[in-house]
Parts: sequence; C-alpha cells; structure tokens
Amino acid sequence: MLETDEQLLDAYSKAVVMATQRISPSVVNVEVQHKGGRGGGSGFIFTANGYLITNSHVVHGATRIDVTLADGRKFLADLVGDDPHTDLAVVRVHEDHLTPALLGNSQSIQPGQLVIAIGNPYGFQATVTAGVVSALGRSLRSQSGRLIDNVIQTDAALNPGNSGGPLVNSRGEVIGVNTAIILAAQGICFSIPINTAKYVAGELIRRGKIRRATLGVAGQDVPVPQRLRRYYQLTQEKGILVIGVERGSPAEGTGLVQGDVIIRFNDLPVSGIDDLHELLTEDRINRSSSLMILRGVDRLVIAVIPREGL
Repeated sequence: MLETDEQLLDAYSKAVVMATQRISPSVVNVEVQHKGGRGGGSGFIFTANGYLITNSHVVHGATRIDVTLADGRKFLADLVGDDPHTDLAVVRVHEDHLTPALLGNSQSIQPGQLVIAIGNPYGFQATVTAGVVSALGRSLRSQSGRLIDNVIQTDAALNPGNSGGPLVNSRGEVIGVNTAIILAAQGICFSIPINTAKYVAGELIRRGKIRRATLGVAGQDVPVPQRLRRYYQLTQEKGILVIGVERGSPAEGTGLVQGDVIIRFNDLPVSGIDDLHELLTEDRINRSSSLMILRGVDRLVIAVIPREGL
C-alpha cells in the first residue's frame, strides 16, 4: 500500500526528532575570549572523560575557553590542540561521566541522504536544522590556506555559531563537523568528514598537534572502474582523483599529473583522502615512498619523498 503524504512527512519528522534526541546531550556551546574580543561556536563531546571536538577557527588563539553543556553546567576548558589545516580542534573540560556522541562512518554517506545539524547559531542554543547531503568530495580552503579535501556539502542551514557542531544522520550518528558557509549563497554549507575528525582528534589528544607528511596533491575520492578493478585484481572500490599538484611540492616533478587516480601508497590500498592522510604519518617524512596510480587504463608506480607539512 502506498504511503500518504501525511505518513511520509510523519516518518520524516520522527527521524529528525529521534536523531536530535540522541545527539542533543552531547552538543555543547563554546565561548571564547581573544585579545581582540569575544567569540564562540559549538562542539560535541568526544569521550566520556571530557574531550570535545570543535573547529580550530573557533578556539585558535583563545585566551579563555568556556564550555556550556546541554544540561546548563558551565566549565572552564583547556585547549588540547588544534589543527588549522583541517579546521579541527580538541578542548577538554575536567569532568567525567559525560555523554559522548555516537560516531558514524563518513565514507558510507550518499548524496540525498537526510542530515541534521545542531548547534548554537548567534547564541541560540540547541538549534536544529535538517536537510540533505548535497554533494561529496568537495574541497574547501582552510584558514591556514591548505585545501581540506573530501568535504561534505549540505543544505542543512548553518549560521555563525554553528561552527564545530555535529552533522548527524537519521540514526543520530555524527558524520561530519560543521565548519563553513558561503555567505552570499543559500543552502551551501560544509562539514569536515567524521572519519577525518576521528584521526585528527586522536592525534591531538596523544600529542597536542599533528605532525604530518605531505605530498602536495589536491584530490577527491572517485570510484575505480569495475573493469580496471577486475583486470588489476584490486580489492578497493575507490581511489583518489588528482585534481592538482602544488608548485614546489614533493609531488611536482615526479610525473604525477591531473587526472591520475592514486590507488596505493607504499603498496597499501588507498580508497580515499582519509586513507592517504592516515598513511602520511610523520615516519614517512623525508623517506622514499611509492604511489601506484591509474592513468587511463595503465597502472604505474611513481617514487616520491614526502616532507613535513607546513
């Protein structure tokens, strides 16, 4: 039996309500003081012992950070570390038994999928907006000047103050960290994938900063054609399409060109930008490495020496 419009709308409403109820206890308001004034944003609880994720641009250079939990309790927070290159940061409040957000898998999302954003735009706490994933694989330039690859585009309305808050799926699982809007447009908003945030947050908690190797390649996740997967007996379904090579970078002069698809790094499968970022660890800095690429129907191996990212 076909569902009526009323039933469909009711199901949509229930999905948004349930997702909001699941994520709300984990969403926080972040207030900061700088030498030049005050600011703020949003964030969400990452661990039960007080680690929170927010945006780097919310807390970078702050002289004081205050965090207000969903239940109204307010705490002075410490900056654990921030990474302007991915616009992610971790702060901590010294309180246990908090409610961490459920974390999803950003590689499993699809365009058209329902998403919900929650945060504190203009100081209006626990504001909920809903929309869909508009596109995947976008690139966004961070305040550090580096391109953030594989960004999620959504039309769930964001406003100043939403920065650092969670983007969740219909199950209330965080799939992204809301980070930016295009002020002159309507319904064009961006979120950092949660898979990237998991890795960055883990490194910031361990060492307070990200020391990373870099290749100087801008790219986006793309499917690998099935006929090439069969022919070369590849286990992965995706690779990284090279959309640009930075001047003066390790990749320049290696022969890597726009249009190549990276499928392996040091003989390890690379199914996307997140995989490559995780493999470009500090132990690869200034050490010869290899990239396996697809160029058209040909498979090539290119030598490259990553260097420490700026």
